[in-house]
Amino acid sequence: MTLPDAQSELQASAERLRAVGIDRVESFAWRDLDDADAGGSELHADEIFSRWASVGIEVVHRTSTRSARTFDRNGYVVVQRGGRHTVFGRVVAHQLWRRLARRRPATTATVEIWNGVPWFGPLWAPKRRVVWMHHVHRDMWADVLPKPLDAVGRFLETRLAPKFYKRSSFATLSESSADEIEGIGIDRSHLTVIPPGVHERYTPDEAVRSPRPEVVIVGRLAPVKRQCLALEALVAARERVPDLHVRLIGDGPDRPRIEAWITDQAAAEWVTLSGRVSDDELVQAYRSAWLVVSASHAEGWGMSLTEGAACGTPCVATDIAGHRGAVVDGVTGSLVADLDRLGTTVGELLVDADRRQHMGAAAIEHAAGLSWTSVAARQLDVLCAAVVAAASR
Repeated sequence: MTLPDAQSELQASAERLRAVGIDRVESFAWRDLDDADAGGSELHADEIFSRWASVGIEVVHRTSTRSARTFDRNGYVVVQRGGRHTVFGRVVAHQLWRRLARRRPATTATVEIWNGVPWFGPLWAPKRRVVWMHHVHRDMWADVLPKPLDAVGRFLETRLAPKFYKRSSFATLSESSADEIEGIGIDRSHLTVIPPGVHERYTPDEAVRSPRPEVVIVGRLAPVKRQCLALEALVAARERVPDLHVRLIGDGPDRPRIEAWITDQAAAEWVTLSGRVSDDELVQAYRSAWLVVSASHAEGWGMSLTEGAACGTPCVATDIAGHRGAVVDGVTGSLVADLDRLGTTVGELLVDADRRQHMGAAAIEHAAGLSWTSVAARQLDVLCAAVVAAASR
């Protein structure tokens, strides 16, 4: 779909939402885009809310913060209040009070972004609400909480919270993520799969492709992304491709551990840790690389894989739920079930220029169908359907 067609689709979706009485959306998310640990979920929200705002939908996005503030970003309002952990209690208490005091306008709908810990929206916004859940965290709890708190987190996400969401409408990013969400007790009929988009800035340019073998790893530096394990696997790739260079882009809590690994392995000559970079630098990094690599063990969608694909760069990634939607295995890249195969698969592709070229062409074609404007329109339609369904109950 062309951009003008997608924009017309978005405008029509906004008009349908207004026709059912909604002109304002309140969203609730754990982190915001400018958080040091922001990742794909935060980018997803920004891309959609900015487009909703462009067609006249008022959006207020409520998140946690380290310093309270309210500001405008790309046409929508961001409200940051409460710390990483206190924000959940503050939001739930305030929203329950609003409901009891009848302070929730009938013209306002709710987007609840469930990122591990739910906001229990059914208690305070039982109608006119949709849940965005990108994936089930399950094993990720062990990465962020010590025992036995990790078990409490898993129980909350997979056993307790789903009981409150039996009648809620969900949107997720891939069929494999929908399978996971269905597995914790959400009815499949309440789940809509809407893959994320790829920004128009991501385009191929073979003129800037590195003459030296180069792979790029993009994402938050966090335990779930497993950058250290990716680097260890790429040591095996260097046995076949000794002049391989690896670039890591992103920042986060695992940075000291990654820096220590680079020092301990004397890897500074072949590994570059770039931190967060500008949009233009990121595009250039994808265009320059021969492959995009991800060793993540949980994703809603491998956004770095489709961004790289739009730049004509195939990938090698772990065979997990979110990656299966982003990659056509064997066509736009390779998925590996075993981390031990990651490095050898990278090495095999780096020395097979013809295969990389065919994969790169297929990757461009695959990414071309992913439009953020179309995504924004489809998400509005899901919200509209949830409003209509709630009115009939």
